Amino acid sequence: MSGGYSEVKQNPLWPLLVETAKANPLYAHHLAYIRDRVLPNAKNLDPRELSARLGIPLGEVLVILDELGKL
Repeated sequence: MSGGYSEVKQNPLWPLLVETAKANPLYAHHLAYIRDRVLPNAKNLDPRELSARLGIPLGEVLVILDELGKL
């Protein structure tokens, strides 16, 4: 599912993106929804597609996928 996004973690701004994404009050809900509802049914979903489908920022999707070991 990485689609070339794995190198984003090498960017020096990655820790700031993680901090910002996790500060979102809905982060835990989005993580659980993606883990429990989306990934079991769509294993090859591109992060951009997932962002558009759920209406959440791409950065948050990347942080969630990384936390779930899918980035």
